[in-house]
Order: sequence, then C-alpha cells, then structure tokens
Amino acid sequence: MRARLLLASATMLFVELALIRWTGANIVHLSYFSNFILLGSFLGIGLGFLLPAGRGQWLTRWAPIPLAVLVVLVREFPVQVRQSSGEVIYFTAVKTTGLPQWVTLPVLFGLTALIMMAIGKMTADQFRRLPSLEAYRFDLLGSLTGSVSFALLSWLRAPSVVWGVLAALAMLVLVGRRNIVRSAIPLAVMVAVLALESAATGISWSPYYKIEVKKSTSAARDYNIAANGVPHQSIAPLKALTKPGSPYDQPYRETPRNSHRRVLVIGAGNGNDVALALAHGARRVDAVEIDPRLQEIGASLHPARPYDDPRVHVHINDGRAFLEQTDARYDLIVLALPDSLTLVSGASNLRLESYLFTRQAFEAAHRHLAPGGAFAMYNYYRQNWLIDRFAGTLTSVFGHAPCITHYGNKRAAILVAGTTPAAQSCGATWKASGPVPKAASDDHPFPYLLHRTIPTFYLGVLGAILLVTLASVRLTGVRLRRTFGYADMFLLGAAFMLLETKNVIGFALYFGTTWLVNAMVFAGVLLAVLSAVEVRRRIRKLNQLALQLLLFATLAVSWLIPAHLVLGLPFAGRLAAAIALAFAPIFCANLIFSVSAGRGLRPHGGLRRQPARLAGRRHPRIPRAGHRLPGPAARGGGAVRGRLRPDALQPARCGRARGTRAGQRGHRATHLTVSLSGVMRPPPVPRDRGRPHVCHPCHSNMTYSGRGRRASTSFGVISRLVSASSS
Repeated sequence: MRARLLLASATMLFVELALIRWTGANIVHLSYFSNFILLGSFLGIGLGFLLPAGRGQWLTRWAPIPLAVLVVLVREFPVQVRQSSGEVIYFTAVKTTGLPQWVTLPVLFGLTALIMMAIGKMTADQFRRLPSLEAYRFDLLGSLTGSVSFALLSWLRAPSVVWGVLAALAMLVLVGRRNIVRSAIPLAVMVAVLALESAATGISWSPYYKIEVKKSTSAARDYNIAANGVPHQSIAPLKALTKPGSPYDQPYRETPRNSHRRVLVIGAGNGNDVALALAHGARRVDAVEIDPRLQEIGASLHPARPYDDPRVHVHINDGRAFLEQTDARYDLIVLALPDSLTLVSGASNLRLESYLFTRQAFEAAHRHLAPGGAFAMYNYYRQNWLIDRFAGTLTSVFGHAPCITHYGNKRAAILVAGTTPAAQSCGATWKASGPVPKAASDDHPFPYLLHRTIPTFYLGVLGAILLVTLASVRLTGVRLRRTFGYADMFLLGAAFMLLETKNVIGFALYFGTTWLVNAMVFAGVLLAVLSAVEVRRRIRKLNQLALQLLLFATLAVSWLIPAHLVLGLPFAGRLAAAIALAFAPIFCANLIFSVSAGRGLRPHGGLRRQPARLAGRRHPRIPRAGHRLPGPAARGGGAVRGRLRPDALQPARCGRARGTRAGQRGHRATHLTVSLSGVMRPPPVPRDRGRPHVCHPCHSNMTYSGRGRRASTSFGVISRLVSASSS
C-alpha cells in the first residue's frame, strides 16, 4: 500500500514535469505559457482526489489512452504562433503552422487534465487507505522522488524516449494486472512516437531545449540551430562575421581606441562572438553560456574552432550570476543575443535571461569595465519600445546616450555604451522614438512586458480556466457553498504557491537561472514540507497561535531583507541566507497545515450532521442514524478542542434480524457511537442460526474521506489555480 502510494505520487510529479517540458519543446506557444500545462495538471490532480473511492475507476483502467493521444497530437499537429501582442514580446517563429491555436490549446488542456486526473485518482485511492499524516508523508516522498528523477534525467540530457519508457513502466504497475493488456497498446504507441523523435537526425536535448542542428543552404552560414522548433543560432565563418554591417563586428568598430585585450561574452552559444574577439587580438576571453549543449555544438562544428584556443575560458553559468561572482574587469563586455525560448519554470513567467536586462544588471556590467571600456548588446528586438527601454536604461547608468546602429530593419539594433563619451565612436546616437518605458528591475524582472499590468490575453485565458475549474469541481458532487468553511485551506494553498514562485525567482537572482538552481528550489520546498510533517508526527501538541506568529515573523524577515544584501555575501553565506529566507515560512505554514490535517474534519453544524460528511452520498441512511446518537455526543462529545478526531467514530454492532420488517430495518440501519479510545475497528460479526451475519456495507467501507475532505480539497484545487495564475 505504501509502496504503491509512493510510486503513484512519484509518477504524478514525473509525468507533470515531463508534459510541461515536452509540450513546450514541440509547441512554441507553450514555451512561454508553461503555466497552461501546469494549471491543467493541477485541475486534473485535484479532480482525481475529489472523486469518491467508488467512482471513476474507468479513469485508472483507460489512463494510458489520453497520454498516447496527446503525444500523437503534438507530434502530428505542431503549432507555431506568430508574434501578435503589443503588450508582451515572444521570440517565436516567423510563420504559423499546424492546427489553429484556439483548437489545439483547449484540446491539450483537456487531455492534460484527464491524464493527471487518472494518475491523481490512483494516488487518492492509496491515500485514503492510510492515516492522514502518514499518507501525506509518503505522498511527499513520492513527489520528491519524481522531481529528483526528472532533474537527474535533465542532467544526463536523456532524450524524450527515456521519459516515456519510465512513465510507461510506472503506469503499467499502477493499473494492475487485469489492465496490463489494454494499457500496454497505447503506451507502446506513445513510446514508439517518442523513439522516432529521439532517433531523428540532428536532434538532441539540453537541460533547457530540444535542439535541432541542420546544414545550412546559405553560403554565409555553415549550420543552423533551432531550439524548441524556433531558429535560434547559426554557425558562420569569420569571413561572414566580419563583413560590413555585421552586428557581430560593430561593437569593435565603434570602440576604435579600445585595446580589446580582455573580453567577456555573455551568451557565447556556438562561438561566433568568441571567434571574433580572438580575431581582434583578445588575450583572454571569458565565454559564459548557460546551455552546455549549445557550447558543445560550437566546439565541435564551428570552423574557427574558438573553444580550442587556450585564451578562451568557458563558464557554463548564468550571465548575471557570473557578473556577481567575478572580480575581473574587462575592456569589452558583449551581451550576445541572449534571448531564451523558454521559462525558468512552469510556476513563473521569468525567462532565462530576464535578470540580464534589469537596471541592476547594467550597473553590474558597468562596475566590471576597465577604464575606457565599453558595453555592447545587439538583437532583433521586434518592438521599438523595447529598444528605447534598454537604451534609456544604459543612458541612466552610463551617464550619456549609447551609440545605436540598425541592421536588417529598424527593429534590429546594436547598442554600444562606453564608460565615457570618448570611449565610443558613434555614427548615430540613440534618440527615443516615443515615451521611454520604465526600466526593468530586479524587483520586477520582466523587460518584455510593456506596462506593469497583466496582458488582456492572460486575463481572458485565466478567466476561462477558472470557470472550467468551478464547473468541474461541481460535477464531482461537491457543493461549492459548503467549501467556504475551508477558507483557511484556500489561503494556505494560495500562499504556498506564491511562496514557491517567489523562491524560484529569488534563487534565480542569487545563483542564476540554471536548471540546477530550479531543481534545488523544488526539492527544497518538498523537503521543507516533509520536515514539517515529520516534526508533527513526533510532537503531538503544537500551539497554533505560536506557529502563526512564527510564520508571520519569517515572512516579515524575508520581505524586509533587500536582495542586494544577500547578493553581497560570499557563496556559502548567500546559500545559507537564501535557504533560511525561502524555506522557513514554508516549514511554519506546513506545520500549521499538518496540525489541521491531523485533527481531521471539523464538525460543522454539530455532530448530528457529521455522519453524512463521513460516508458521503453512497449511504443515504446514515443521516437518520445521527439522531440516535447519545446526548453528549450530539452536543459535541468525542471532539477534541472543537474538532472531531478523524478516528473517533466506529460503527456499532448491528441488531440481529428477527424475521420482522422492523427487525430488518434495525438490521440495515447504521448506528454510530463515539469511541473514547479513538481506534477504528470493524464491528464484531454475530451469527444467527449458524449463518454469518452480514452488516451494512458501510461498516467495512467507513472512512473519514467524505464530503468534508472533498470540500477542502476542492478549495485547495481552486487556490492552487488562482495562485499559479497570479504568478
């Protein structure tokens, strides 16, 4: 039982993370909206837990089919979305292919919810068979196992077929022997499709992208590199990199008095900028690249072989983190096309390069420039207001306007800013094309968002998802009005998701936006929750008021300490401070939650109404039995400090049938008594004339996972959706 709960929970987390990453790698739109799959997963898991034990068994029997359908649909009908919003910028493909997004995206959301609902149902069925805290403990251990397993596969850069094989094996175990044949066929189809994808020529996986390398048909390019289906980089010979009008060579032309002896390239990628720095006589080049696979491709395929040069020092790291960790000064710092095509995690809208374009990042680059040094950045920025935002930020940091050179069209630009006006030689100086947007900051690291508002597209989609969620919860049999008694669970769930998102963003600032940092955050959150459960299991009496005061104190400390103080600490101190600030509130909040969960359901409306909550809708006779409870029990006997102990109810012994209609009614009626010992045990089985006496089925099926827990779970589903949406 415990092993199956552990496996089901691990499978649930593993499949959720795999779906977020794999769909984003094949559908460009989902690279920037991974919350879409995350919200579908939350909805499905919550609905799986809301279904009563006797309902929805068909989900577990047919669970592999929607998974196979989703994989085939994504592979056969990929969607690439054209840039169409003026409020936020996406670095997507230049053309639209596949089915319309208004068809594909809702279908994917529904399939994701159905898949996770089936796995959630498997987990819930095992969860109900154990005491609350013990079940919660194994659920957390399984979640930690699934998260760490997927992080390990990312580190090993395993192809998608490996993810599919592991998920298929786990699901075959979970569906049981009776369903192996009907499950094996769709799972085999899924694995076959993923195997074809993994075996395709030029396809490889990095910790961030699905990368495809193709030989270029252009004479100016040797190879083209696509990431998640979008043209991302190209490998070019030196002759093409140094031709007039090349953005790669422009920073050197606009800094003629610069020696260019020490050069820092952030976003080194396949090595074009590194090769050009060496060609201009650099004695040392620090090449910083966040994706190890892109650097490996450049090392093996670039014709100039820049990474083989002993003057080049490779750093697989986040560019902002490198700036915070080094004391070196440079003659030239180049921000070389660092536009990512994915988010840091499914719980936030932070992109890999978001912290490179804040005001604090430009100030850090300015501090690392030698006298007479210069800073350069270039890209196809897609919107004039984005060029104005970056140029305006450079003007305020360097004290003078940067040089600007357009290439290709007016939305592709090179910005060069020297430490002094004499350190730059401009053909043209930047002038604003309109109102200059406010600079992005470490407190609001969203440079591609025009205003500090939520785009209308997001609001529309999130509103539709919330409506679907409310309707789905109601269809499971939960009456939404009765969930308002669990507002504390709603607030705890919403706060938990917001804290997790805040920790992802905070750790990305402190240690970089690498995949390893994200894995550390998720594992740390689960460990903090698990620690709270273990403390609760060993210490039975905890003061709720003291825990609440401690929770607010940790939140206040985390809010009051500014980020620059933590960034100024050495690595060991920064790590200790980040862990304490991030996980202390989560630990305290989960202690509070575990106390509530350990006490079980609340006797809303008195104990007379509680039997119906305990048995749910499957046993309509039970509410009548509540009127037969003794007086002290009806007034709240058996409750502990105003809450009913989850194990304080046991079915009483049924009366023997006497052959009369009244006797038969007495035989079928369910009587509930309060057990002072608090131990739930099956009733003794009397015998009548040598025949077994069979009591009402609810005697053996009695659990405390009825409507009360379903109501609190439904509020938990909605709270996770609301908080993830606000993230």
